[in-house]
Amino acid sequence: MDAKEIKTHIVHLEKAKDDKIVLEILNTLKREIKPTEKLLRETKVGIAVNKHKSSENKEISQLVTKIIKYWRDEVSKEKKQKSGSVTAKKPMPETSSTTPSNGNEPKKEEKYVAHQPRNDKNDGVKTEVYENKMRNNCVRVLYNALCFDSEHPPHAVLAVAKDIEREVFKAEKMDTSSNSKYAQRLRTLTSNLRQKNNPELRQRVIDGELAASQLINMSTKELAPESLKKELEEIKKKNLFNAQGATQERAVTDRFTCGKCKEKKVSYYQLQTRSADEPLTTFCTCENCGNRWKFS
Repeated sequence: MDAKEIKTHIVHLEKAKDDKIVLEILNTLKREIKPTEKLLRETKVGIAVNKHKSSENKEISQLVTKIIKYWRDEVSKEKKQKSGSVTAKKPMPETSSTTPSNGNEPKKEEKYVAHQPRNDKNDGVKTEVYENKMRNNCVRVLYNALCFDSEHPPHAVLAVAKDIEREVFKAEKMDTSSNSKYAQRLRTLTSNLRQKNNPELRQRVIDGELAASQLINMSTKELAPESLKKELEEIKKKNLFNAQGATQERAVTDRFTCGKCKEKKVSYYQLQTRSADEPLTTFCTCENCGNRWKFS
């Protein structure tokens, strides 16, 4: 499956509301994608799939976990193979055969496997990086918010936590031992990062897709879990529909058929919701079952 086909499946996945359709698309992606680092980065399919990890349907959430793990493992194998290939082809330096190796050559990072719940203490991480106790505590809290379900090594997670704290520190121009705006901003960030139903945000931050400078300027709505964003959007649409219905004079007709109960007793009204050269939007309500829909 190429990038274009994958992006088409992503669109269908985002629009899918039925669990059966979601499962069908996920299984297709699992079966037909040959994961490479380039392909996953180009299509961002991992982010689209991971959004369903918090699904109430256990079959979906478990399938997502398997897919993401499989893709990560395959990309890790790919990196190892590339690393081995480069090492094999790289010419040996022209030095004396008695020259010892210093043992400091960089190594490819392995996926971090935790044997106990992750936090700064269990990971053996020292978050005392500043003389300021408040800043050190904020680094610690950020680390714990980012690491608990991550497979990134401790030093990588710590680097991200330090970047976020540093950006907030600069933004709030903190120069004393106490700063309420600094503390409040970090409380908001850590609260959103550590939510179990917000894995997409943590993943984007730790993977470097979302820079610390961008993260600290995101609104509360932007930081919210995808599931909550969808719920708020549905509530907004419903309230708009109800508000429009309350102020418009309704006419009852038998020209429309309810898609739910198939009755033809339907009340409707029309509004110009788009530009003047676009057709009116018709809002319909079935007088029999209360089903509502709209069309242009």
